[in-house]
Amino acid sequence: MSSGHAAYHHATTGMFHRRSGGEKERSHLGGPEAWTIWLLATIFVVWLFAIQTGYGIVSPDIQHDANLTLTQVSLAASIYTWAFALVQFFSGSLLDRYGTRPLMAIAVALVTAGAFLYAGTTSFTTLVLAQIVLAVGSSFGFVGAGYIGGKWFDGAKYGLMFGLVQMFASLGSAVSQPAISAMLKHMSWEQLLAGFGAFGVLLTIAFVLVVRNPVATPEEAAAVKAAHEGKNVFVEIFHDLGACFGNRQVVLSALFAGASFGTMLAVGVLWGPRVQEARGATAGFAATLSALAWLGLAFGAPLVNVVSDRWHSRKWPAVVGILLQAVAVALFIYGPANGVGASAVVMLAVGLFAGTHMLGFTIAGESVTPAMIGSASAIVNGICFIIGGVLEAVPGKLLPASPDLADYRSALWIMPVVLVAGAVCALLIKEPRTETTPTGS
Repeated sequence: MSSGHAAYHHATTGMFHRRSGGEKERSHLGGPEAWTIWLLATIFVVWLFAIQTGYGIVSPDIQHDANLTLTQVSLAASIYTWAFALVQFFSGSLLDRYGTRPLMAIAVALVTAGAFLYAGTTSFTTLVLAQIVLAVGSSFGFVGAGYIGGKWFDGAKYGLMFGLVQMFASLGSAVSQPAISAMLKHMSWEQLLAGFGAFGVLLTIAFVLVVRNPVATPEEAAAVKAAHEGKNVFVEIFHDLGACFGNRQVVLSALFAGASFGTMLAVGVLWGPRVQEARGATAGFAATLSALAWLGLAFGAPLVNVVSDRWHSRKWPAVVGILLQAVAVALFIYGPANGVGASAVVMLAVGLFAGTHMLGFTIAGESVTPAMIGSASAIVNGICFIIGGVLEAVPGKLLPASPDLADYRSALWIMPVVLVAGAVCALLIKEPRTETTPTGS
């Protein structure tokens, strides 16, 4: 760690408890203000996840009303994930440098604007523009909530707080998918998406009024300024990203996490409802089955860190979890064409074992200096969405205009293959040497 980064980390991690004569009380780890800010950040993630995962439900209506092809719809979904991933690489470092205020409020405003653009989709160009604006704002959501958990709560709970954010986001997705399907019976998709935008306006106001960075003493503020004075922000960002990409553990953890969550994203956002409808399910029941996958992820995300701590291992829970996910995804694609109970169990398992991807954040965070945790987390999350984009776009290119179940089975073989490759990456990971308290303590 450079002296500048060391000073910055000391300043940002030490700004929670101190008082100086005549000054107001400093921010407290885990206090009411910390929980309020974390809750707002989690609501942001739940809201944007609902918009993301709702794409699989509203995309057939958008496809019909805007005269689009299935290839264009899947390409638009992949453009979102790639734009998200590109900006994601910078968002973590920007949060490390500037904190949550005003970046998080700007991010919420961008997602709000994207939702209104989404509601006004009349062509492929409009849809792509909406996806890009949504992606730029959303790139600060999950990593931003994790950053808040790391700055406003005890560092030993970093992995657990990250897992809780994913849990609530997945629970929100599990509820929102069938809810969106039901609401579309009573309103148009344009009205539904405009409603998401209206909620975003209120959330933006809340972020502007409430969310701030922990209070620093004058000495701490001076240390932060000295750490960055005369330095170009982009040079620092690329330096941090280069250091993280040069770390073997970070790269391997990003690849296995990307295989795990990328597959979950492709199933939960796009292909899950389509495949279930090809099996003969109604649109409403297909949405419910996809919601079960997100429900499974809600339990799997915090559970995997608990299992990892109990096993005293990061590597082997990752290997076993991603292989079990490969089995579940293979059953989702190639399992029996009927059977309500079996489909429900399989979709639940797909999400449950996808929780394995959270170990990627834990391993990456334990493999870098504290000043680079934001950058390492952003790399992991960015790779997750790059692989998700590939798994959305490639099958779309292989499918005919009106695919049946056999066509989906011929195109989606790439997903279990990617998961097996992810398991190999997890197998190559070395057990991180850490002196920190287990994340589940």
